[in-house]
Amino acid sequence: MRIKIRKAKKTDFKRIIRLIKELAEFEKLDPPDRKAEDRLLKDAFGKNPAFKVIVALHDKEIAGYAFYFFSYSSFLARKTLYLEDIFITESKRRLGIGKLFFKELIKIAKNEKCGRMEWCVLDWNKKALDFYNKLGAKSLDNWIYYRLKL
Repeated sequence: MRIKIRKAKKTDFKRIIRLIKELAEFEKLDPPDRKAEDRLLKDAFGKNPAFKVIVALHDKEIAGYAFYFFSYSSFLARKTLYLEDIFITESKRRLGIGKLFFKELIKIAKNEKCGRMEWCVLDWNKKALDFYNKLGAKSLDNWIYYRLKL
């Protein structure tokens, strides 16, 4: 059982989309439509990527992905690695892939001289909350996330 984390390639895109649809089902959300899929492909693998993707390979099969990008903290005067999505297909969970993803993301953040790493999690996702707590991550008190759809 070999697990490898690597940068996603354009040829991985179809499998990544299937995993995104699996995540949408898990979160009870509508999956991306065809136009959104086209934007994802362009925004991930075009000339000026809007975000970066790493994938986990388990026995040479893509088992999960993580989307991330960089924002900036005016108080730290450093970049922040923001983890937009992390997902591991259900049949490949509990193999240590999540820990390997975080190890790689922390390495990327340190190489980029980030001052921190941030992400959000659904309040009902107990397994994810327990996992993040075991990593030593702390939830933020006094902060409420807002979203304005454009």
